[in-house]
Amino acid sequence: MSELKDVAADQPTSQSGSQSGSQSDSQSGSGTQSHDPAVPPAYAAFMRTGWAEVGSDVEQHPVAPYAAARRADLAARFPGERLVLPAGTFKMRSNDTDYRFRPDTAHTYFSGNQTTDAVLVIEPDTSAVLYARPRSSRDTDEFFRDRQYGALWAGKRPSLAEMSSSLGIEVRHVDRLTGALAGSATTRVHRGVSGAVDRLVEADPTRDAELARVVSEMRLVKDAWEVEQLQQACDITTLGFEDSVREWDRVLEFGERWIEGTFFRRARAMGNDIGYDSIVGGGSHATTLHWIENSGPVTPGELLLLDMGVENTNLYTADVTRTIPVSGTYTPLQRELYSLVLDAQQAGIDAVRPGAAFQAPHLAAMSVLAHGLDGMGLLPVPAEEALDPNSKVYARWTLHGTSHMLGMDVHDCAQAAPESYARGDLTEGMVLTVEPGLYFQNDDLLVPQELRGVGIRIEDDVLVTAEGAANLSVALPRSPEAVEEWMAQLRG
Repeated sequence: MSELKDVAADQPTSQSGSQSGSQSDSQSGSGTQSHDPAVPPAYAAFMRTGWAEVGSDVEQHPVAPYAAARRADLAARFPGERLVLPAGTFKMRSNDTDYRFRPDTAHTYFSGNQTTDAVLVIEPDTSAVLYARPRSSRDTDEFFRDRQYGALWAGKRPSLAEMSSSLGIEVRHVDRLTGALAGSATTRVHRGVSGAVDRLVEADPTRDAELARVVSEMRLVKDAWEVEQLQQACDITTLGFEDSVREWDRVLEFGERWIEGTFFRRARAMGNDIGYDSIVGGGSHATTLHWIENSGPVTPGELLLLDMGVENTNLYTADVTRTIPVSGTYTPLQRELYSLVLDAQQAGIDAVRPGAAFQAPHLAAMSVLAHGLDGMGLLPVPAEEALDPNSKVYARWTLHGTSHMLGMDVHDCAQAAPESYARGDLTEGMVLTVEPGLYFQNDDLLVPQELRGVGIRIEDDVLVTAEGAANLSVALPRSPEAVEEWMAQLRG
């Protein structure tokens, strides 16, 4: 078995059973499909001739020095060990079509690379090498036959030299990875990203889990460059929300799908993608926390919950929610409920500061909501009793936590130890969401009829500063009066 075959053995297979792009010699037909026309030898030989050598001068990516410092920090935490962080490969959507590739977060965080099939290896002497798949040469058929890697099918990949110049790291062909991992050094692998890479190194569940924990915890505190990226993602997200309201006539005509498409257009135009599937919940759909079907109508008189975020070109995502009145103004009941959620959110934001417990924003927001629900006569016990951890009956209508970390993943740093995250304290440089909500289900017999089917969430992205908190998504209005004015201006 060739080295590249081994590395790419988990890639999707074609209809004819050949592995897409998994062989270093594309004459074998890798990456082709059963319905592709035959390629006679004369055609193949002719295609390999007459091509200019085209290179390009590449400037160093701004992330390069930050990634180098991160690698040094990571290596220092595991002295004398080899650390392996793969980018992953294509994932099949259906039959012979793949999802658009998005690299593993840890791989890109420590390398800056966003190409498929690459593997970052930090050696015991702390040197680092990126093993990557460059653009195909004209010595094989890959460049004009391979659907995943061929330049004429999928676009021109960077050369090894171009990747090295951009990322400030030594780059070698991925063909050499298997040999590089054959040594006797203690090796930890960031598992679950690439099945092929996982198979190259015998697993040690304890060591590998520790690596996953550490690379997650290292992202808890954002550096200055990361904060700039998150601010940019929030700013583009604001534009996407504005786009959606400007097209309100179409929204009323086509419903939730129109906003999903409109926001996605902005995300692709100015960023890499959406950071997660947009939640566009009209009416009672707002009470489904992760409503991503987005197939319903947008009906005057109801509320519309929009939970959307742009992932910028460096893979940092925003995560913002607004609940807006479809008719342009809140009814008295909608305003009352919205104001309660807004008060809870503000209490949560006010609780964000260095040294505060991560749970502090949640507890502050839930206290406001529980007392509000008590004032509405909905709780079976007084608010203070409901807030007891052994009760929490108020959560029937609040459902979820108020905060999660935010960064390159919408739920960032998910493998961090509880002591560093959920049960830890906030530190300057952390970025988290603050997003309380109230959700009254259509079939909830314990609430008055007029509340059933109403869902409200307000969410902003908050940076922990030395003084307290800075709202990165503050450009989107929050107060009911400001939301109404904002909608009126955008709708003309």
